[in-house]
Amino acid sequence: MSISTPTVEAAIDPSRWPGVVQVPDNPVRAAIAERLFYRAVRTLPIRVSTADGRRSGAGTAADPDLYLVRPADFFQRLAAHGLIGFGESYMAGDWVSQDLAGVLTVLAGRMSTLIPPPLQRLRTAVLHARPAGHDNTVDGARQNIQRHYDLSNELFELFLDPSLTYSSALFDPQRGDEPLDAAQHRKIERLLDIAGVTAGSSVLEIGTGWGALSIRAAARGARVTTVTISTEQADLATKRIAEAGYTDRVEVRLQDYREVTGSYDCLVSVEMIEAVGANHWHEYFTAIERLLAPGGRAGLQAITMPHDRMIASLNTYTWILKYIFPGGQLPSRRSVRECADAAGLTVAEEFGFGLHYAETLRRWRAAFDAAGEQVRGLSPDFDEVFCRMWSLYLAYSEAGFRSRYLDVVQFSLIRSAR
Repeated sequence: MSISTPTVEAAIDPSRWPGVVQVPDNPVRAAIAERLFYRAVRTLPIRVSTADGRRSGAGTAADPDLYLVRPADFFQRLAAHGLIGFGESYMAGDWVSQDLAGVLTVLAGRMSTLIPPPLQRLRTAVLHARPAGHDNTVDGARQNIQRHYDLSNELFELFLDPSLTYSSALFDPQRGDEPLDAAQHRKIERLLDIAGVTAGSSVLEIGTGWGALSIRAAARGARVTTVTISTEQADLATKRIAEAGYTDRVEVRLQDYREVTGSYDCLVSVEMIEAVGANHWHEYFTAIERLLAPGGRAGLQAITMPHDRMIASLNTYTWILKYIFPGGQLPSRRSVRECADAAGLTVAEEFGFGLHYAETLRRWRAAFDAAGEQVRGLSPDFDEVFCRMWSLYLAYSEAGFRSRYLDVVQFSLIRSAR
């Protein structure tokens, strides 16, 4: 496979994408960024090229390619904004790749060594603090969630499986071509199992999604209360639950988890903790303990990252936070255990299946990219920059799991019987 030399040209709306349309101007810092970049990639199994014929990287024809369409702009953004600039440069079309997830997987696998150790202490020069307005207070959480989950139900329908499950699937290793919805159902059933959901159980779900888990729990004969702060999700979940015939067993509430009262036999929460914010984790686990009946069980699914990297990123503003999940923070396994213990919960089991998430994301991105014309037709806001942003987000996430930098874990939590 040869390196192609594509061009990406699209009008960028400055009112919608101010960080993308504006190119910083600091030639000295850009020159330093260029030297560091080429130093970092020279031994990596990727191929970097530019229109003027420059080639770098240790990759062969079988390895992923990164083509710098506008090298000067790329290095200006990288110098001024670090990884945020790296993402914005892709959104602007300053660089492209025929194997986006492949390039990002290589980089993710060497995240801690790309910058020479003596220069690591200078990283704060290009890092930005998280905006205070992104804090997940009750009101802040609603605003943050709206920026992602309330974009458009139709958007998510274009790339998710028919169950509309927006979390990692759990595939059967003996079935490489297993349909995504079957693998999603397996994941849900396993979570319901570790939470102890059976006929007659009273179940609380924190984070409704579009209703798939509630429907499966109701099919077991459970009574389900599910809460979300996404109006779009609540509306469609209510409709889907009614169509499945479980209105009498499932109540959908537009409510913050901190405002829920009552006592439940079982509690489930799938990839919700990532949107809670580290400074609110204690509230989240305290709420779980408070809402579980004595001896009750919870099934928690969480995306995790290494503990040392989590600590380093707690106050860092990243591309994902700026454009995809404002207010978010991935926990580590250790932080989940510590927060659960502090709340009086026992972690009975941890089951990791990160490579399954890599495959889930690969399928989502393939479907999203194939539906590009339909995505753009949904809203004027879903322009070319938006589509590149979402494709990068899905590829970036896939790379995190494929490189094993990220994991996804199902935790079984138990409240004491007293």
